[in-house]
Amino acid sequence: MTQTSNRFFDEIGRLMNDAAGAAQGVKREVDTVMRNQAERILRDLDLVKREEFEAVKDMARLAREENEALKARIAALEAKLGGATGTTG
Repeated sequence: MTQTSNRFFDEIGRLMNDAAGAAQGVKREVDTVMRNQAERILRDLDLVKREEFEAVKDMARLAREENEALKARIAALEAKLGGATGTTG
């Protein structure tokens, strides 16, 4: 009787190990499918990478700074011209 119950428990243990292995395999497969789907969706959304966004942001900041400097320079030149035409007129 003891030998029969040990065999029974051994078989149950082996069955449980096989089921656990199969479950892990299914989990890996599902993870792979989900990852591939997520990558495909993100590719289809045509999102920009963080590095590209930061580069464009820096370019815009520099352009704004240059624009402000040019505005100040134009204002100074117009003031000079305005002062020069005011004295000759």
